[in-house]
Amino acid sequence: MQIILLQRIVNLGKLGETVDVKPGYGRNFLIPLGKALPATAANIEKFEARRAELEAEEKKELDAAQERADALTDVNVIMRAKSGDEGKLFGSIGTRDIAEALTNSGLEVDRAEIKLPEGALRQVGEYNVDIQLHHDVTATILVTILSEDGDDQVEEDDNEGDYSEE
Repeated sequence: MQIILLQRIVNLGKLGETVDVKPGYGRNFLIPLGKALPATAANIEKFEARRAELEAEEKKELDAAQERADALTDVNVIMRAKSGDEGKLFGSIGTRDIAEALTNSGLEVDRAEIKLPEGALRQVGEYNVDIQLHHDVTATILVTILSEDGDDQVEEDDNEGDYSEE
């Protein structure tokens, strides 16, 4: 199935390209989400009339992502987690935890934008974490995981299972 892309799609093509895709991918995903149009003569004319508008929108999104990336430059997120004697965490720090810490510090980041290619962080230390804000814009932040004192663990164990508010 031939379609015209209305925006850049990773591993497929960029704005305005006519590409071949499997019919199900085109009909069930790209076209309903407004990411593409079937490549008919009428749709090609409509697209060419809107090309400047779509390119301006894409440029605006790129500029906004670049501004967000500039705000994330030199950010160091310090997180505390329970860990054993050797620095191994009891649990892990994942994308949700990092996104929540960034949002609490005033930087709006969606957890889907955070990339942890090796999986969740499970050790005390410093990690460089990539944040993909746009297909062309990636920011890198430093996440520092520190160990909590062992006293916190005892308090939580005493309250385990007691969720009533009185």
